[in-house]
Amino acid sequence: MNRAGPKADAKIMYKALLSDLTIRKSDIHGLGVFARRSIPKDTILGISHVKDKSNTGCYKDGYIRTPLGGFINHSNKPNCIKVKVLGTWFLPLSEGELSSTMAIQTNKAVREGEEITVSYTLYTVD
Repeated sequence: MNRAGPKADAKIMYKALLSDLTIRKSDIHGLGVFARRSIPKDTILGISHVKDKSNTGCYKDGYIRTPLGGFINHSNKPNCIKVKVLGTWFLPLSEGELSSTMAIQTNKAVREGEEITVSYTLYTVD
């Protein structure tokens, strides 16, 4: 796992779920994503959403959710944030700003067994 995010010349390889994560029953809602090991702050956990550029209207808000995006639960005090993928750079996602690919990054250290959470937001699609 890349602990500090990818370098400018790094290749991004998609994995449905990193080996440091697992899906299991959540006390928040249904199933959730949990840390199998302690994960440092600022770790990119993987891609959560990819924009459907075909404009078929088949996907809610125009985004396809990956397993990471589909099982992650909301918290008012999340331990992760959404970041946009711009080329090979990961940048924070500003309010109302769109990207064709989004990832999840820890915003603090996550303990082994802790549920991975983000603050849900609504997306406006052009």
